[in-house]
Amino acid sequence: MNTAPALRSASWLTTGGAARLLALLNGNGEEARVVGGAVRNALMDLPVGEIDIATTALPEEVVRRAAAARIKSIPTGIEHGTVTLVVEGKPFEITTLREDVETFGRKAKVAFGRDWARDAERRDFTINGLSVDADGTVHDHVGGIADIAAKRVRFIGDPDRRIAEDFLRILRFFRIHAAYGAGDPDRAGYLACIRGRAGLATLSAERMRMEMLKLLIAVGAVEAVVAMADAGLMLAILGGVTYRGPLAAMIAAEHALGLDADPMRRLAALAVSVPEDARRIAQRLRLSNAEAKQLDAMGHRWWRLGGMDEDIARRRLYRLGMPLYRDRLMLAWARARRDSDMASWQQLATLPQRWQPPAFPLKAADFIARGIAEGPALGHVITLAEDAWLAADFPLEPARVADIADQTVARFTRDHRL
Repeated sequence: MNTAPALRSASWLTTGGAARLLALLNGNGEEARVVGGAVRNALMDLPVGEIDIATTALPEEVVRRAAAARIKSIPTGIEHGTVTLVVEGKPFEITTLREDVETFGRKAKVAFGRDWARDAERRDFTINGLSVDADGTVHDHVGGIADIAAKRVRFIGDPDRRIAEDFLRILRFFRIHAAYGAGDPDRAGYLACIRGRAGLATLSAERMRMEMLKLLIAVGAVEAVVAMADAGLMLAILGGVTYRGPLAAMIAAEHALGLDADPMRRLAALAVSVPEDARRIAQRLRLSNAEAKQLDAMGHRWWRLGGMDEDIARRRLYRLGMPLYRDRLMLAWARARRDSDMASWQQLATLPQRWQPPAFPLKAADFIARGIAEGPALGHVITLAEDAWLAADFPLEPARVADIADQTVARFTRDHRL
């Protein structure tokens, strides 16, 4: 077993819910450790999110100890050895050590065990196979410490076997590399992903969605997508043409504007040229209604936002609203020629910070008072007046607003007498 610097200074090991659960589950012949991503991130000096704990104790013993300590337990996957304990409103997954008896993809038959090495060997990647005990000692049975130092994402054991156990590991390989790796993907793992790519067809859309959206916001998203496309994976996942350059340009635009990474913006840059693309991707990845709507809206006539002057941009912003204006403009920016004026794009993208569209000052009552009856004609007149108000650059002076109303009614009345 390899050794690593102790994590005794990690605050989440000494205080809070994880420390309390480690104390609860250790002792009386049982041992518990934090496993997986929390250990990886701590060793890489990255923020630690979810904290998962493995234990030699059987699920029934975990539940018994939790009840004695008045800690809520939820049998989220008790038949597979997982119990969720809730401490101070925060959930922690507690899983009994396991070892594979037979493997049938995700339906692997497992047995509970007490061997930490065998439990680590059934995980996916070496950097996810580490554990740390309550005193901060890191345990490495699979070579994860060296791979963390090299920023290398490597399958544990035979890559082909790991992938055959769950074909989602193909996407996880590239996603984890995008988030934690450097340089080219591990060659043995990369070639195994190519050999196993037909298995992607067996995955549910929901599982592919989860991995793809996480991949797209990772720091190495562009390089990972390029590697996946070269391996012939992107067509199998998205079912159409992908655009690597626009994805890189979208990420650059987000950075220029100081925006957080947005998976839908990046997915649109990668794969949406027309609304039909957005609908296909929404179906293939089973996007949520909100995600599908955002993607479809970005793909709708985004090209009209290129080369605008600021007067036209204000009208677009008024019509679209700030979020859609920004997202659609950024898609147009990402698809612009490389020699286009980036300063002009940034100026257009920051318009919502400099100018807020006013509310349309005319109401239905203003036109009823001018003789327009309620019904379809009233809606049509309001639309005509709003168009005229926009063309006049959003005037708010009462006299000018009244003049727009008068002229609109006169024009409508004249046209409908013909």
